[in-house]
Amino acid sequence: MQNTILGLETSCDETAVAIYDSARGLLAHQLFSQVGIHAKYGGVVPELASRDHIRKILPLIDASFDEARIEPSALSAVAYTAGPGLIGALLVGATLGVGLGMVWGIPAIPVHHMEAHLLAPLLEDDPPEFPFVALLVSGGHTMLVAVRGLGQYRILGQTLDDAAGEAFDKTAKLLGLPYPGGPELATLADQGDGARFDFPRPMLNRPGFDFSFSGLKTAVMLKVREFEAEDALTDTVRADLASAFQTAVVDTLVGKSLRALDETGYGRIIVAGGVGANRVLRSRMAEAVEDRGGRVYYPRTEFCTDNGAMIAFAGLQRLLARSAPDAADLTVQVRARWDLQEI
Repeated sequence: MQNTILGLETSCDETAVAIYDSARGLLAHQLFSQVGIHAKYGGVVPELASRDHIRKILPLIDASFDEARIEPSALSAVAYTAGPGLIGALLVGATLGVGLGMVWGIPAIPVHHMEAHLLAPLLEDDPPEFPFVALLVSGGHTMLVAVRGLGQYRILGQTLDDAAGEAFDKTAKLLGLPYPGGPELATLADQGDGARFDFPRPMLNRPGFDFSFSGLKTAVMLKVREFEAEDALTDTVRADLASAFQTAVVDTLVGKSLRALDETGYGRIIVAGGVGANRVLRSRMAEAVEDRGGRVYYPRTEFCTDNGAMIAFAGLQRLLARSAPDAADLTVQVRARWDLQEI
């Protein structure tokens, strides 16, 4: 049976809408980023994010129907991000999704944001088969998950403090880079010598799979202050610090991921989330895993960050698995915090 899903993503600072069809694939993909709105504050302002979702989401839905060349009557369900995320931002997509489901007489499917990231590589032409290890690495999350199948998730380890993407952004700010800092730091790192500074690889030499990046960020901060005190924080020093920081993060992520492959015995790993777009991480992970006879899968770069396509696709999987609510169950469901293992 053919199913067509409208996906709504409003968990943070990107308003995204997509339409996915089980037979024809991705029919439409629309996104508006709020980076320009939040840049002057140096980070996301939750109230401003919510208000802008309200302004942008209906025009993006209209644009998606135009792009897909279908009418609402063709839809089988509406999927919306239910969490984790900013509660006000989540409520925008959730209340609209449930309202549209009520009007159109179709199910409104709450989607776990991190499950959607985890499933995003399955949108590609050569998707991974279950089981696999998932490295979910973004501004708000860093975790390793053993994935046996849809909804069969076992968290092996996760960050105890700053997520990798958050550490990128905070370190970028220390180096005087504009918001959002992660991509800016990666660009600056390309110009630097990562061997100049020997930063710690947090928890890499300890057993287990948990991460911790706050100490690494502090190590960079101390170096920045040292050079500032000597009025010697030149562009070259900043580039070298950025490169050394990025190398330390990538070494840690790759090392823990290889350990997870050994623990599970799986030969496949997917890397998803915003930091999954990092070029150095992709290159190093592919080299390390392939040297061991395994394989790495990524979503395309535009689907590493928050997007509606992954929400629509995850909603379809939930619909096909019959774990989604029926059209009569139109309760708004949002959770600022939501353990992936609770799905």
